Amino acid sequence: MTGIDVKVEQVENSPTGNKHPNTCPGCGSHFRDDELQATLWVCGHCGFHFRMPSRARIAWLADPGSFVEEAVEVRSADPLDFYDLRPYRERLAEAELNTGLGEAMIVGRATLDGHPVELAVMDFQFLGGSMGSAVGEKFARAVESAVEHETPLVAVSSSGGARMQEGILSLMTLPKTVVAVDELHEARLPMFTVIAHPTTGGVLASFASLGDVTIAEPGALIAFAGPRVVQETTKEKLPDDFGRAEYTLRFGHLDGVVPRPEQRPYLARLLRLFGR
Repeated sequence: MTGIDVKVEQVENSPTGNKHPNTCPGCGSHFRDDELQATLWVCGHCGFHFRMPSRARIAWLADPGSFVEEAVEVRSADPLDFYDLRPYRERLAEAELNTGLGEAMIVGRATLDGHPVELAVMDFQFLGGSMGSAVGEKFARAVESAVEHETPLVAVSSSGGARMQEGILSLMTLPKTVVAVDELHEARLPMFTVIAHPTTGGVLASFASLGDVTIAEPGALIAFAGPRVVQETTKEKLPDDFGRAEYTLRFGHLDGVVPRPEQRPYLARLLRLFGR
């Protein structure tokens, strides 16, 4: 496999020295954890969008007490007995310990502003949000649940692409998720996609690009391969905002760039418009 599908480039400026972990790359402001949580992990000075933990995003999107998690038991295995600098099993255990998550996606039923909905939310902190066979299975089960309960699906993507430690098994999740979305459409149910920074590689090449309405957060990197890789390959100078959400919007690949505090009412309006 090539490295393109799992390489994630940073939109933020490269950190220098020992900066505080909650230092805004846009304006240099410092925040306490509770301050970021209160602003939905958005800088109150310049509007920079920090990465938002998946459980925090679900707690914000879902009506209080309405979220019921599904497919909790779905975890990644190590079918290839993969070893790079460290065993894959060790990386999985460390990711679970550091994040408190079993995988890079959480799925479940909820209501949003009173409207029943299925949520599938990715978390970049778990192995770069990479999509392995377990993530593909969880997304497919989210679609099955949406069809069973006749509810729309809201998918939030944040991923570096396919999980290289699972090789072809990971790549096969791309058609698996595409087929799942097709089943959702056959049931005449909509999917709304929120693209967070970064969404690249196989996730962008599969379900993240298939929403009936697709929005992105400001400044999010949205590309199969990042600007540096593309520039090295094409030997051409790229625009400064190449691959960013605003660049993607100009070319018609998005329905809107929506700041995080406005996304919940935006999605609630979509649910009303689609009659759900």
